[in-house]
Amino acid sequence: MNNRISACPRILQYRPPRIAMTLLAAASILQLALPDTWPAIAAIPLGGGALGVLGFGIMLRAWWLFRAHQTAICPTAVTTMLITGDVYRLTRNPMYLGVVLMLLGVAIGTGGLPFYIATLAFFLIINFAFCPYEERKLEQGFGAAFMAYRERVRRWL
Repeated sequence: MNNRISACPRILQYRPPRIAMTLLAAASILQLALPDTWPAIAAIPLGGGALGVLGFGIMLRAWWLFRAHQTAICPTAVTTMLITGDVYRLTRNPMYLGVVLMLLGVAIGTGGLPFYIATLAFFLIINFAFCPYEERKLEQGFGAAFMAYRERVRRWL
């Protein structure tokens, strides 16, 4: 096992897309197994779909920028370049924002409370475990450049 990963909070050993898929699967099981348990929330399929597509586009654009600049996408890997342009001018975490929007799109599209809870859980895991870890890593690796970027651009929006 990589020493850097073992020194991190245990949750960082899991990739965010897998965390999102696990939460989505759990929400689906809860929604299907206990359909009458949850309060009624209006489903807005078209709005949820549009939000999901927007989130996917933001995430994909950020992913493409990492690939184009040949830097690691895995949160615990060494980052070789600080990307501050394009979608990174709007948010320091466009990939995570994209996943949150996709999960929220599913919640809005289905109207299922378990999907809203899954979205909130993903956001909390990313905001309080992954983001602080990555920000410390970027501050150590890029120093003043990252600190200036952090002052200019919000973590989320």
